[in-house]
Amino acid sequence: MRAVSGGEVAGIIVAVFWAILVSFLAVALARLAQTLKATTKLVADVTDQAVPLLAEASTTVRSAQTQIDRVDAIASDVQEVTSNASALSTTVASTFGGPLVKVAAFGYGVRRAIAGRRDDVPAKAPRRTVIVGRAVPSARRAKRGNRGDNREKGN
Repeated sequence: MRAVSGGEVAGIIVAVFWAILVSFLAVALARLAQTLKATTKLVADVTDQAVPLLAEASTTVRSAQTQIDRVDAIASDVQEVTSNASALSTTVASTFGGPLVKVAAFGYGVRRAIAGRRDDVPAKAPRRTVIVGRAVPSARRAKRGNRGDNREKGN
């Protein structure tokens, strides 16, 4: 038997180390390849599902834009109708308002005049007069004035 030198032992150790290292790298590369295959399949599936979803979203956005355009047109029409109604009410008020007020005032004046000429209607009670924060009926004032007149005459 031949004796193994130290360099040969070192070479064998290095060769075993390299064999183990290559085995670990081969396992790591195999797992990386599986991960890349799964990732590729996942991306393909997401793409297959995302394309129809994006198409539907695009259709929905177009439909929403159409509805917004319709609502905008309706709102502008409502604004125009409101403006026309306001102008119409202003026109009616200015055309008929003044004459109607005059007719009403004339009718009130005629009623007052007719009511004032009736003799069978008793006269209204005299109005109360406010003096320094108190209400004194006008009939009382007349009585006081009469008393004062009577006192001056000697009563």
